[in-house]
Amino acid sequence: MNFKYSIVLGNLGNTRDRFCSGYKNQVNTIEMLKQAAEIPHVTGIELIGTWDIRPDNVTEMKRVLGDYGIKCVSIIPDLFSNKDFGKGSFSNKNSAIRIKAIDSTRQTCDVAESLGCELINIWPGQDGYDYMLTADYDNERQWLCDAIRGLADTYKEIKFALEYKPKEPRTHSYLARTADTLLLAKETGCNNVGITIDTGHALMGGETIAESIVLANRTGKKLFHMHFNDNFGAWDDDMIVGTVHSIAYIEALYWLDRTQYDGWLSMDQYPYRENAAGAIGESVEWLVKFDTIVQANRDKIHELINLGDAVKTSQFLRGAIA
Repeated sequence: MNFKYSIVLGNLGNTRDRFCSGYKNQVNTIEMLKQAAEIPHVTGIELIGTWDIRPDNVTEMKRVLGDYGIKCVSIIPDLFSNKDFGKGSFSNKNSAIRIKAIDSTRQTCDVAESLGCELINIWPGQDGYDYMLTADYDNERQWLCDAIRGLADTYKEIKFALEYKPKEPRTHSYLARTADTLLLAKETGCNNVGITIDTGHALMGGETIAESIVLANRTGKKLFHMHFNDNFGAWDDDMIVGTVHSIAYIEALYWLDRTQYDGWLSMDQYPYRENAAGAIGESVEWLVKFDTIVQANRDKIHELINLGDAVKTSQFLRGAIA
């Protein structure tokens, strides 16, 4: 399958953690775009609203993207780094904060329309809770649903992809798993609301990536977007694809092909200490390699799945990877 590859622009910058404000020197947006354009196979970019793209730089960004031949495939509203959203954005108990989050996302949608970007990737990282008996699970989920529905009804030509993650920055996220995120997408009643599967988030949540892909497909083609990275399973390490898992990605790509996924494969990782362009490029190359295995063995993989013999599957994988 001819997959389309993109990256989250900010991953090329000075990624930071809670211990250090950054391990590199920050580079400007134009330089990051230049680096992105030089990564083999990459033809798309994801921008973060207010970080990379704003109403005041839309014209310039459109020109630069055109110069480098890169398509803006998604914009991510910044619902996570603003301290006003520290106790929630769309699900905040304070209605004024909820309105602020909605208005901010509307602005991002307007920018997306100006850029010809067809997808808004919503990661409501602050929407959740930290302690028991502090959250109104019912009302807060309803506010979250209402906000998404209102945006999707207003911007019918835009797809809204809800990205889930079990935890961080909150100890518990309202969009934590494939199933609860698909439930919310269905509860909106909007055909243009679906989900994003971040492979690292799925792994840290104990999910099998391929099964999550199938669940989204069975729910009515609700898989709108994919984020790729890797981790050891306990945390969102955002590592190079394939450096921890391999078979999981071969299986995921097989099922993306089988379910006829037509979206982008976007790299979303945090190369804190590594050369960013090099690390992200490695993720893309690993996916290209894994997809080559899938395409050369599609019928064989289908046969093995039907057979259900783990030993024969292991023998095949050992030979295919070697």
